[in-house]
Amino acid sequence: MSKIASYIDHTQLAAAATREQIEKLCSEAREYGFASVCVNSCRVPLCHELLKGSPVKVCTVVGFPLGAASSEAKAFEAETAVKAGADEIDMVINVGFIKDGDWDAVEKDIKTVRKACEGKVLKVILETCLLTDEEKVKACKVSVAAGADFVKTSTGFSTGGATVEDVRLMRETVGNAAGVKASGGIRNAETAKTMLEAGANRLGCSSGVAIARGEEGNAGY
Repeated sequence: MSKIASYIDHTQLAAAATREQIEKLCSEAREYGFASVCVNSCRVPLCHELLKGSPVKVCTVVGFPLGAASSEAKAFEAETAVKAGADEIDMVINVGFIKDGDWDAVEKDIKTVRKACEGKVLKVILETCLLTDEEKVKACKVSVAAGADFVKTSTGFSTGGATVEDVRLMRETVGNAAGVKASGGIRNAETAKTMLEAGANRLGCSSGVAIARGEEGNAGY
């Protein structure tokens, strides 16, 4: 079994994803030993049931993919997901607040979600393709201060995905205080290894099986 599989959040976030696709996702996660499955919150109960008794975690997204929902809405979504069986929450940061320079609002937004999913892993998606390097550094620091367990590069639904440069910058910024998740556009083992070498310790991929097999994945998250 590929060692790299243990770093992968096996991801299916398509709007049209069917029950059959989610069942397959969970089956593959068990088979290959992925860290988690990452799904939209409506699929959390199904994944929780399918993955009972396995070490594979259930991860879901909050405020996805724009990050522009109210903090209260994000918190409710996170709390509901946890009650349904989610182990990990990937929330999207409020990029508009960052562009306003309103870092207090950014931190409050993250803290509100942190409180709603206390005891579970919280990853904050920065959407790095929309930020300057200075904003990326500040967003990492604020995320850690607000209690995030990981900072994450991308949703995979914006103008760009993970880059080695961003992963390296994020790792240098957070040090050992948080994990770094690279996501968006990771479709083969070579790219995955490069991201890990740059400092990532979790990978968000819809091509997890291909990566674990050393093959080229399809276009997607």
